[in-house]
Amino acid sequence: MKNWISVLAVIGLFTLESCDDGFAGFGGPVYDREGNLAIDRERIATYLETAEFDSLYRIHDPSGLVVIVQEEGQGSRPFNGNVVYTNYTGMLKDGTVFDTNLPDVAQEHGIFNEDRNYEIFTFFVGQPTNQGGAIEGFSVGFRRLRSGSKAILVIPSPMGYQDNPNIPNIPANSILVFEVDFLGMD
Repeated sequence: MKNWISVLAVIGLFTLESCDDGFAGFGGPVYDREGNLAIDRERIATYLETAEFDSLYRIHDPSGLVVIVQEEGQGSRPFNGNVVYTNYTGMLKDGTVFDTNLPDVAQEHGIFNEDRNYEIFTFFVGQPTNQGGAIEGFSVGFRRLRSGSKAILVIPSPMGYQDNPNIPNIPANSILVFEVDFLGMD
């Protein structure tokens, strides 16, 4: 019995010793939010130097997100807990459309799904996706817009889908570009 305890103790020590500080919790790597934001700030700045967007003005949020206001709305800005109603088209920086709630845009870009309901997208500002919210970049971006605005949100990867390899049509650590039409809020 003492031999088994000794063997288990040695195995336990080797197991603890082999742990890497770069891994957290249950064996997955730690997501480097700040490091990825720093990288994405540079990538977004380079992208905006050549991207041609008509705009009234641009808002460079301290978070790294950029709001390009194309049409100013007359309504209020939303706060955490408000419900936002919007149409959107999501793209990668190269213009590849990966999602939209507009059926004609989905058909035009070959991503139409006849089983999907193409309806006005609603989400709660400041809530996680599993509680009726949207990606963090939507909450941050829409807080900067007035109801009725049309804009482009350029969202750094930590405020989108991060390094998740399981999101269809979106590579890990992708900067996301959304055309949004802020229809209203409650």
